[in-house]
Amino acid sequence: MKPIFEYHLSIDGMMCGMCEAHVNNIILKNFPQVKKVKSSARKNLTKVISIVPLDLNELKKKVDETGYILKKIETIK
Repeated sequence: MKPIFEYHLSIDGMMCGMCEAHVNNIILKNFPQVKKVKSSARKNLTKVISIVPLDLNELKKKVDETGYILKKIETIK
């Protein structure tokens, strides 16, 4: 079984379902090792599951480039 890495991202600026989809798409496009992304504008939270550890600096850079603000990254596993 492959290892799983889970991250919870606290993201400011998501207001609706389209914002959630935009964040999800940016992460999936730039990090092909990510297997699942789910965002909640109401909670300002994005959950990311990857099969390899992510470059957290690059992740912040890519999210911030979209106009949303990645405030905190919590590594779950």
